[in-house]
Amino acid sequence: MPLTVVPHPPSDDNRPASDSAALIDQIVREGARRMLAAALQAEVDAYIAQFADERDANGRRLVVRNGSHAPREVLTAAGAIEVRAPRINDKRTDLVTGERRRFASSILPPWCRKTPKVSEVLPLLYLHGLSSGDFVPALGQFLGSTSGLSASVITKLTEQWKAEQRTFATRDLSGVDYVYLWADGIHVNVRLEEERLCLLVMIGVRSDGRKELVALADGYRESTESWADLLRDCKRRGMHAPVLAVADGALGFWGALGEVFPQARAQRCWFHKIANVLGALPKSAHPGAKKALAEIWNAEDKQHAEAAVAAFQDAYGAKYGKAVAKVTGDIDELLAFYDFPAEHWIHLRTTNPIESTFATVRHRTKVTKGPRSRAAGLAMAFKLIESAQARWRSVNAPHLVALVRAGARFERGVLIEREEASAA
Repeated sequence: MPLTVVPHPPSDDNRPASDSAALIDQIVREGARRMLAAALQAEVDAYIAQFADERDANGRRLVVRNGSHAPREVLTAAGAIEVRAPRINDKRTDLVTGERRRFASSILPPWCRKTPKVSEVLPLLYLHGLSSGDFVPALGQFLGSTSGLSASVITKLTEQWKAEQRTFATRDLSGVDYVYLWADGIHVNVRLEEERLCLLVMIGVRSDGRKELVALADGYRESTESWADLLRDCKRRGMHAPVLAVADGALGFWGALGEVFPQARAQRCWFHKIANVLGALPKSAHPGAKKALAEIWNAEDKQHAEAAVAAFQDAYGAKYGKAVAKVTGDIDELLAFYDFPAEHWIHLRTTNPIESTFATVRHRTKVTKGPRSRAAGLAMAFKLIESAQARWRSVNAPHLVALVRAGARFERGVLIEREEASAA
């Protein structure tokens, strides 16, 4: 049999980069559309098969396929894709209410016009300084469609998030025990009528080891009174004193903590402390100082850390007394984490859970023009943390958190058995 030669299409090596990018986007959207269609079809098939044996008096099935719904656009991370969801005719009736049964897709609910990942972008854009009126053209260019993103939709979402934030801020805390607590003040570059929005954020570790947002409020320049108001409010709603609180040393948080929860121990954030120490040193001394400081916070145990502090003082004390004093003056608070389980040290040395959540917002330096709503900014921040919280991991060795609350002692990061247990 003679071979059939199929000519190759002409080369596209000279195709502009913009055309290539558009083609990739088109391929991604088409792939997403096909995968969604397949998933919806599989969901419908499984539903019909589940009730295949249920029939009417004439022997006909009560649950059958009934064409497709009208096509609609759904905004996804891959862009806007058109979906035609399969339709089911369910003739069964509820024995209690007498109403017709209805199939409801868990993959694509009837109200869904955008995926949750797209909704997560909106709070971030607002906190970056984008006004709600700018969302439509901005996301339209990114997603390839403005369907489902009118200004009125954005306004409704904002009002909904405000209500959710207010509910969160008044919830009962008596049934939750936060053993560890991180606190930080985040300045968001949303220009208000007077100044930038300052968010007071507290994230805790429950007795089962899970991380959770405890409180979020707007404050006035991280003042002691602002923090005290927040802590007093949490205490009124049933919050127990944490065993250890972690925060930046410059915050008014510490004065407020001593007033509201004086029994809580303090741990200074090493992330902030290192920045403060390096700020008091010439750049030529930074490499050596960073290494010396790492010998302290990354030591084998508290005894070795104290020896590293002495070595740091010997090396830099004569020339840079101010920089050394920033360490020696807070030594008890800087080394407090060594009295807790070694598995938890990596979590307790810094306020990283808060820093990482707000990294993209906090590091932005450009401030947009025009006033913004303080309530909307607070609601957007709440939604941003709520989205991030779903991806937070529990602390290492979560079973040890309950022991910390129970007053168990740890030496060199290792649990010391109770005296009565040893005697037995």
